[in-house]
Amino acid sequence: MSRRRHFSASPYEQQFGYCRALRTGDRILVAGTAPIGPKGATAAPGDPFGQAWRCLQIIEEAVEALGGRMEHVVRTRIYLTRREDWSVVARAHGQIFGAIQPVTTLVVVGGLLDPDWLVEIEAEAVVMPDDEAGA
Repeated sequence: MSRRRHFSASPYEQQFGYCRALRTGDRILVAGTAPIGPKGATAAPGDPFGQAWRCLQIIEEAVEALGGRMEHVVRTRIYLTRREDWSVVARAHGQIFGAIQPVTTLVVVGGLLDPDWLVEIEAEAVVMPDDEAGA
């Protein structure tokens, strides 16, 4: 089975030896996605909605680069560092996934790699052959 990879602006991909997203067969797996801007710095410092939105933008870019669309996303996992941010992050997630309704897990964690990150999001998509992007 062939595998295709997509990389983002994250400086950690090279350092850790991973890719942002991997397509294997009909599955697209998107790694934990932090709010990293195009130049590698934290996007929207202190703003949980802005950070969640940036994470979702990166996920969308990765899914589309590998032939999928956001409506193919079947699972997301959200990691928050502050419990009180859940509703704001849920609003950002809902703006993208409200009609799609993937299964979702939200976990409050003690911290993320960069202390400026308030949220990190993972995603998984399934793209059936007759449902390829642009088809």
